[in-house]
Amino acid sequence: MDHQVVDTQISPEGRLDILSKSEVAKLLDTSHGGLYNIFRNCSLAVLNCGSPLDDGKELLDRYKSFEISIIQRERGIKLDIKGAPAIAFVDGKMIKGIHEHLFAVLRDVIYVNDEIHDNPKFDLTKSEGVTDSVFHILRNADVLTPMINPNLVVCWGGHSISREEYDYSKKVGYELGLRGLDICTGCGPGAMKGPMKGATISHSKQRIINGRYLGLTEPGIIAAESPNPIVNDLVILPDIEKRLEAFVRVGHGIVVFPGGAGTAEEILYILGILLHPDNARLPFPLIFSGPVSAKDYFEQIDHFIGETLGPEAQQRYKIIINDPAKVAQEMYAGIKTVREFRKETTDAYYFNWRLKIDHEFQMPFIPTHENMRNLHLQKNQERHLLAANLRRAFSGVVAGNVKDQGIRAIEQYGRFEIHGEKSIMDPMDALLASFVAQHRMKLPGKKYNPCYRIVK
Repeated sequence: MDHQVVDTQISPEGRLDILSKSEVAKLLDTSHGGLYNIFRNCSLAVLNCGSPLDDGKELLDRYKSFEISIIQRERGIKLDIKGAPAIAFVDGKMIKGIHEHLFAVLRDVIYVNDEIHDNPKFDLTKSEGVTDSVFHILRNADVLTPMINPNLVVCWGGHSISREEYDYSKKVGYELGLRGLDICTGCGPGAMKGPMKGATISHSKQRIINGRYLGLTEPGIIAAESPNPIVNDLVILPDIEKRLEAFVRVGHGIVVFPGGAGTAEEILYILGILLHPDNARLPFPLIFSGPVSAKDYFEQIDHFIGETLGPEAQQRYKIIINDPAKVAQEMYAGIKTVREFRKETTDAYYFNWRLKIDHEFQMPFIPTHENMRNLHLQKNQERHLLAANLRRAFSGVVAGNVKDQGIRAIEQYGRFEIHGEKSIMDPMDALLASFVAQHRMKLPGKKYNPCYRIVK
């Protein structure tokens, strides 16, 4: 099939019109250690917005001839783009939201490389150092806004969901927007796009002209989840762990819609943090919601959490089925409590410093076959640490499903093996099998070949 492509040159708008010679050299360095590959792959993903593709490897294979380079001009820089997906253009002109996102990629890739990596100021082996790096990346992207009351709702959920679930997420976003709440998501399609779409309409009705649609992503997942152009603030964090931390530090509450392994990973991440003894008193509204058809899905999730992490974990969230207005009312009330708590404890409204995140949740997990095999999935450990290991298991399944490196590893060495105690493996096996049966692992119309094997 012939995929139409476009060549173009674009200039930045905003603060990235000048780069140093060394920054340009690093970005154009195509050698193994260079930044070019990350920059190129993230840029291609941004340009592929709106395409029905959720396979990082397939995207890179489809647009092999895609190139992006930087031209140094006396008046600043330009991006020279060759072989870009035509979907990013209207009558030959690049869509403005996509244009902005390309320069967000450039900004974050350069900043993380120059300011975070190998900078003694950020000790990434320590919990505080990781949190500090997340704070600085977000601040550099200009998404931390002081002087406004907490109002940012993080929406999690799958990229591969049914039309009914997508429409439902849109209705919830609409109800949240009517109450003046802003939206932050993983910025891709499905349950990440729906809430933003709904909120744009209600913000317009309420004459809210500065509504925020914050998208947080990372280089590994961006190809499978191209940022939708409603996102008016895009940030590319260096890895999945810093992306997850960014969500829980900037958001004031979380709504979880139906999804697959990635959504299970997110749920285990937030529950693992909320189960930490230091966070016992911390208010953090967490709601699972979907249409009537998602009732079974959330019952399965709830059962899995009960079997593995116990009733204490189940008390940290509410499940609301088929009632978008109630979701928004509960979230609005929950965020009010967050505001009172932050006021009392003099914690910033724009960044949740008090939330204790164990270093186990911050260390980047590389889902190799060996690392997946060696996960500690037994109940003889503290519950928040078991949650951390369960999150890693689901993270590996996501990598094997949609990430370029993961897909290649599975092709080369076969399926990941996940070993563990029977009382954990049985519910996990059942949950993953239900995701497969409900077509939550890949976009509809694609046959799913499992990338994992459960060993009890």
